Parts: sequence; C-alpha cells; structure tokens
Amino acid sequence: MKTLYLVRHAKSSWKDISLDDFDRPLNKRGKRDAPFMGKRLKKQGIKPHLILASPAKRAKKTAKIFAREMGYPEGKIKFAKKIYEAGRNELLEVIRNQDDKINSLMLVGHNPELTSLSNYLSDYEIVNIPTSGISCIKLSIDTWNEIKLKAGEQSFFDYPKRHLVSESTKT
Repeated sequence: MKTLYLVRHAKSSWKDISLDDFDRPLNKRGKRDAPFMGKRLKKQGIKPHLILASPAKRAKKTAKIFAREMGYPEGKIKFAKKIYEAGRNELLEVIRNQDDKINSLMLVGHNPELTSLSNYLSDYEIVNIPTSGISCIKLSIDTWNEIKLKAGEQSFFDYPKRHLVSESTKT
C-alpha cells in the first residue's frame, strides 16, 4: 500500500505582471492558507516520507510551508523541474521513478494536471483541486512502478475554503 498526497500550490500573486509565470510568489491568501493546511495535516498525524515539488517559486514556497508545519525537514524536500510543466503522463512517470522504500509521497504542483492525475488514479471525481488543496489517494500497489488507472481510493480531499471564513462574510 502506498499513499499519495497531491497538493496544489497556494494562491499566487499576479501583482507584478512583468514576472515570468515560474517566478510568481504567494499572495496574502496563499501565505495564510498554506500554513493552515499544513497544520491540518499535522493534526491528522500526517508526515510524508518524501515531499517532491515543482521548483516554481509558488510551489517551492508552498512545499516549504507545509514541511515546516508538519515537522518535515525542509532540507529533505526534493524539487523536480519536470513537475512544473508536466502533464498527467509525465507526473505518473515522476511518481513511478520514486524509491519503493518511500511509502507516502507528497507531490506539490500545479493545476489542471494535479486534478487530472487525482481523477485518473482514484475512484472519486474532483472538478478542481483549489489552491492549497490536498487530494490524498491510498494506492493498492506495492511499488510505485505499478501505479495505473484507478489504482487507488480517495482517502480525503481537503482545501482551505472548507474551513476558513471568507473576508466578505465577516461582519
């Protein structure tokens, strides 16, 4: 049995339109939501064996925030450029290439690819993994190389708006 956590990066800023997409930082909401979701995982006792993230600034920062909140050593986060512009099949290949000693993998990346991957692997259809959202899939496999269509079951799907009151609804 393997566990895969698909984490979409936190909300990024479009304030400086001259920045390349790769270099966009987190915005205020992203800086609020990422720690909140990391803390939720810690409360559930979740600490993946490996965090593998896109090196895009917003994904990198999200991975570091989640790691800090879960008590995962920041220096052990691995970054893979391939994740940044990967489609579902490339993400599957990245996962298949992981060491089988790793039983739980957190992949921090981008949409629409993460949503597509979640739907491909699990029995639960997600319309969209929101920013800072997490799709956890329990995979009925012994090695990462066995990952395939509908190989797993959705363990949980969580995202900030399920828990946080929006600014517009506060009185």
